[in-house]
Amino acid sequence: MAESINSATYEAALATSKKIEEDIVKNPKKYRVLTGDRPTGRLHIGHYFGSLQNRVRLSKLGVPTMILIADYQVLTDHDAYQEISQNTKQLVIDYLAAGIEPGENVIIYPHSYIPEANQLMIPFLTLVSNAELSRNPTVKEEIQAAGLTNVNAGMYTYPVHQAVDILFCKGNVVPAGKDQLPHVEMARTIANRFNKKFCHDREPIFPLPQVLLSKTPSIMGLDGTQKMSKSRGNAIMLCATEDETAKLIKKAKTDGERLITYDPQNRPEVANLLQLIALCTKETPEEVAARIGEGGGGMLKNELTVALNETLRPLRQKRAELEKDPAYIQQVLLDGVKRARAIAEKTLEEVREAMNMKI
Repeated sequence: MAESINSATYEAALATSKKIEEDIVKNPKKYRVLTGDRPTGRLHIGHYFGSLQNRVRLSKLGVPTMILIADYQVLTDHDAYQEISQNTKQLVIDYLAAGIEPGENVIIYPHSYIPEANQLMIPFLTLVSNAELSRNPTVKEEIQAAGLTNVNAGMYTYPVHQAVDILFCKGNVVPAGKDQLPHVEMARTIANRFNKKFCHDREPIFPLPQVLLSKTPSIMGLDGTQKMSKSRGNAIMLCATEDETAKLIKKAKTDGERLITYDPQNRPEVANLLQLIALCTKETPEEVAARIGEGGGGMLKNELTVALNETLRPLRQKRAELEKDPAYIQQVLLDGVKRARAIAEKTLEEVREAMNMKI
């Protein structure tokens, strides 16, 4: 639904993102990043190249990073609630295996365990209209993708809950793609309205969050035509073995031309595989294509298999070790919950005071 996002809004966000990127390296403590995932399944290589690597980079720079596991939001468009607990733990394993290190700068937690944050939902809902919620293009796309005909109120108010997730910890940077701009804009709107309504005679409570736009191109699935997704059967999971990876890549769609060229417009399937190799080898897709040349689809797939398995080997080894230590994974979550709740309690007290609700 990126087409529904105003081009001027996107250009402004892009300019702001570039400034943040330049400054965050010099002043990491000036920022607090809010990022995360819904626990709908294990992560795949699209997540790894699209977001996990960037989270590792930011946390190693010393940027305070909140990594949210959005378990409540699974209920808005999924029936697989029986798997939420297991999926939550698998997300943590994927995070840690990718190189994220929970500690002073990194907090990992599920938002269902942060009641003080979720209490912000009610005052935030009073600051937006039904019309504003109805217009959100990202929600429209998610409703369409989930094939929902009867939209529950949880899905409808999804952007407000995301605002809660961002603002309870006073997050001022949200790494995201273009399609998430409307959600962050809603958080900015709510923060601004709250500050104007309740903080006119005091310091504003909430920062106005900005998007740090992803530099990684959208990772398409092995079919080359749709975004990578486990539900579409076109993904390579981080937990896949090297043999499983090879089999999946062997089935990837290419075309009949022997000469390999990087042409995203006319050869999207080939271009996608070239892009994946380039992400592993740090070459450009054009350089990869030139190297393969007349090697055809077979050589292209072989190159991707080798590059991907080599890149993911350390992650997969660490993942296997973490799978054997469920007590540690649980402790990471419990520690994260404790620290996130302390932040949420402080923010809720400030909100109560601003709204004249303290007793």
